[in-house]
Amino acid sequence: MKFGMLHLFENPIGKSEHQIVKEQLDLMRAAEDFGFDSIWPAEHHFTEYGYCASPALSLAAVASVTKRIRLGTGIVVLPFNQPIRVAEDFAMLDLMSDGRVDFGVGRGYQPGEYKGFGIDQSKSRGMFNEALEIILQAWTQERVNFKGVHYTVDDQPVRPKPLQKPHPPVWVASLSEATFPMVGKWGFNLLCAPVFGFQGRMATDLLDAYRNALRSGGHDPASKEIAALCMVYCADTTEQARREFADRVIWYYRTISKYVAPPAGQGPVKTYELYTKTRDLAANITWEQLLEAGAVICGDRDHCIERIAQIEKQFGMTQLLCWTRLGGLDHRKVLHSMELMQKHVIPHFKRGRQPALSLSAP
Repeated sequence: MKFGMLHLFENPIGKSEHQIVKEQLDLMRAAEDFGFDSIWPAEHHFTEYGYCASPALSLAAVASVTKRIRLGTGIVVLPFNQPIRVAEDFAMLDLMSDGRVDFGVGRGYQPGEYKGFGIDQSKSRGMFNEALEIILQAWTQERVNFKGVHYTVDDQPVRPKPLQKPHPPVWVASLSEATFPMVGKWGFNLLCAPVFGFQGRMATDLLDAYRNALRSGGHDPASKEIAALCMVYCADTTEQARREFADRVIWYYRTISKYVAPPAGQGPVKTYELYTKTRDLAANITWEQLLEAGAVICGDRDHCIERIAQIEKQFGMTQLLCWTRLGGLDHRKVLHSMELMQKHVIPHFKRGRQPALSLSAP
């Protein structure tokens, strides 16, 4: 199993934007030293929830100071971005990084972000589908020809082309029921999120729908990857881990509850019901419920190993995306958690151990 790290660029504690950006870039660079396989900055706009406006720009900075780690996007919100420009930016990043891009995409879920860009959120699925088709054409064909409801491209050559062939791996973030079989039909890798309530029988059914759609589309499920996003914090003792992490996690859920649900009567009924349920759950959820649900992996090294193994078995995931720098958690504590993961947790899920890296090393 592979291990990645998600980076939200959130700021609940009054640090300067300069401090937040420098800390997040430092953590992404350090992830390579601590044996992680990938990093995934998340596109968000306008609020303290997160303001990584350009994952491509963030990853370009990291690409210049790393050699091995995969550069994922968790995610690029396609309806907010002109698709030809996205194709150009990530092809350029793939060339700069010697072919290390993992292209994670989705529709986003915050009405305030859609409002900020003047985009009708109810049209997001159609915009997403068309944009992704244009990007794949731009990467794999000499000229792009596309006529859709939202975008039209007429015989347009696009340069540069990515280094990875036929194109960088595509990952699609999936929350709604309709998305899982769609991703399978397309043959893309899957990003799912226990932090958003992906659990139990519902999760099993959705993963079955994804794998069945892969087979129906002529794709081998064994050749595709499933990444699960969890809040992960490893400390010297479980008591210490929960004391240090609980308030940070609850900050996240209380914050997302403010931004996730559209006003009543706006958007499709199913979408409104899904987001309203998510909002209400986030506003009232407790620390104990989060631990029980598997959204949070928080404890000493043995506890983390046990919980990750359970989730790996449940989902059949190939990669765990660890969300550790959360709610303003102190930079040094994040680094110590990464060190413990590298020394004790990651080797348990790998065939060979890597030498431990001390935080005091130059």
